[in-house]
Amino acid sequence: MNNIAPSAPPAEGCIDTQVVDGHILLIGINRPAKRNGWTPAMFRQLAEAYTRLDDDPELRVGVLHAFGDHFTAGLDLPAVQPYMQRGEKLTPHGLVEPHDFGLPGYRRRQKPMVAAVKGICFTVGIELMLGADIVVAADDCRFSQMEVQRCIMPTGGATLRMPERAGVGNAMLHLLTADEFDAAEAYRCNFVQKVVPVAALMDTALGLARRIAAQAPAAVVATRLNVLKAIELGQAAAVADFIPVQKVLASSEDAAEGVRAFIEKRTARFTGR
Repeated sequence: MNNIAPSAPPAEGCIDTQVVDGHILLIGINRPAKRNGWTPAMFRQLAEAYTRLDDDPELRVGVLHAFGDHFTAGLDLPAVQPYMQRGEKLTPHGLVEPHDFGLPGYRRRQKPMVAAVKGICFTVGIELMLGADIVVAADDCRFSQMEVQRCIMPTGGATLRMPERAGVGNAMLHLLTADEFDAAEAYRCNFVQKVVPVAALMDTALGLARRIAAQAPAAVVATRLNVLKAIELGQAAAVADFIPVQKVLASSEDAAEGVRAFIEKRTARFTGR
């Protein structure tokens, strides 16, 4: 895929969206002149894009990516620091919160998200990719969770998900030293699931999104949410959903189509009903 911004972004940057194949929402970080440094406007638009993904019944999966050579250099501190000092969120209440850790007043994302990261991926970039479901990293990636260098605590999920994925020791190594590490280390720590050449990044991410979009949408959502419930609330809470959720799924039109496709030895054609 040709990853070129459709138009020049405003000075404060923007989030560009594009629907692919009718079911995939590309969500592009567009401020390449500033290495995609995040401004309040960009955070608001990102939440709006994530909300669109959940609310549009035709959309089944999102792909978070970036225009230019880098995923993001992190926060545009002069623009964002006043919000930090006032204790204000950058995302309006009532929308889907892209970091996806259940803040009061925000919705949690239901549909899956694939993140495609490249070049510099610092601070909020790592937290956004860890808030996605599957991460594809280009082999030129440079990662750093460097908040402690600026007397900031990571509040976008790094303190939750780094130890969850990599163990406490590996999390502390990167959180407390603010070191820079490469895609191989991110893969070792389970922060990313695939490492590919830069030229193959978007095709690989889109290929995964297409595979997800081809499955039964309700089953994809239910499976994703059950995994998160097990992680956040424990095994018993997730197991308690097995029978009631399966009952609803099994009564759907897509479940009937799945059975027909099995009998007829063909690929199922799911409609989301």
